[in-house]
This record gives sequence, C-alpha cells and structure tokens, in this order.
Amino acid sequence: MRTSLLVIAAGAALGVASPSAAQLPPGVYAGEPNYQLAPAGSYAVDPDHAAVVAKVSHIGYSKSVFRFETVSGTLRWDPANPSASALKVTVDTGSISTPVAGFAKQLAGPDYLKSAAFPQATFTATGFRQVDATHGRVDGALSLMGKTAPISFDVTLVGAGKGFMGHPRIGVEATGQLRTADYGLPPVLGTMVDVEVDAEFARK
Repeated sequence: MRTSLLVIAAGAALGVASPSAAQLPPGVYAGEPNYQLAPAGSYAVDPDHAAVVAKVSHIGYSKSVFRFETVSGTLRWDPANPSASALKVTVDTGSISTPVAGFAKQLAGPDYLKSAAFPQATFTATGFRQVDATHGRVDGALSLMGKTAPISFDVTLVGAGKGFMGHPRIGVEATGQLRTADYGLPPVLGTMVDVEVDAEFARK
C-alpha cells in the first residue's frame, strides 16, 4: 500500500494527472476541489505530507528558501460552516533546512531563531473568511521566539475526499507574510518573510 501511495505522490509531484478510481489501490480515494467532500470532525496534519517554507531576501539578489521539516497541527472542520473552523499548527524551529552547508545550524542558533530557548513556533487561527468555493483567508496569531503578532494567510483548496485507510482528508496551499521586526529577527533577513504552507489534514 505504501509503495503504491508513494508512486502516486511522485506522479503528482511531476505534474501527472490525478489517477482515476480504477488506478488507485482498494480503499484509496483521490481528492477533489470540493471542500464539502471532507466531512465534519477533528483532523490532524499528516507530517508526511506537510511543508512550511520561508523565503527571505538574500541581500537583495534573490530569495533564500528555508524549509521546516517537522510540522504538526489540528483542524476542527465543518463543511456546513467553514467560518466556525478552528486551526492550530506548530513548527519545530530547529528542524529548519537549507541548501547552504552548515547554515541551518546557524539559523537555529542564538543569532536567528534561538531554537534552544524557543523550540516551537505556533500559529493559532482567529477567523476564517471564505472567498469562493476553493479560496479563503485565515487570520490568526503567530508566536515565535516569545513574541506574538497577527498574520493572515491566503488559502487555496487543493483537494478533499475520502482519503485512505478510512480517514478522510483535506489538503490546502497557503501563503502569508510576517514582519521580521515583530519577532526581533535580524535586519539581514529583510523587512518581510514570505511563508508558504502545503499541508494535508487527515480526520482522526
């Protein structure tokens, strides 16, 4: 089962069209862009299908891309009333990775994220605003390095459905920005950090 799912995931990453029901293993269902296909209930982030990426200015030349490898969270979801949903996501700041050799350790250290003292960053939603059938905006507060500031994410539904192994799923993409000054991050990172999230939530 896991091998089949990995093949499907690899195909999706390469831009291959979603498989038809006949191509999927028994009990596995493809997601569709219809949020009502994810039934009401309590969901949790699937850590194998979640990514939080931060993009910061590389002294004005390009964007440096950092990925946080450890993500967890919960979603209380009701398709009949999306605005009443509740969401909390936690990222282990020490799980940061970067292509630059040795830089991840520095980023997690006292000059940047201070992960030893503040091992987690937490986003707690305070409001959900639906824009249309596949788009919305989630307002909330981000706590990082002992400081909390408001942040909003533009959210796009990727797919929802019966999922697999008896657990329905809903998957989204989200983008937002945080101000470095709100958290005491060093000026070398620029004034704003782009935050991008891709996540699947599976019903418990």
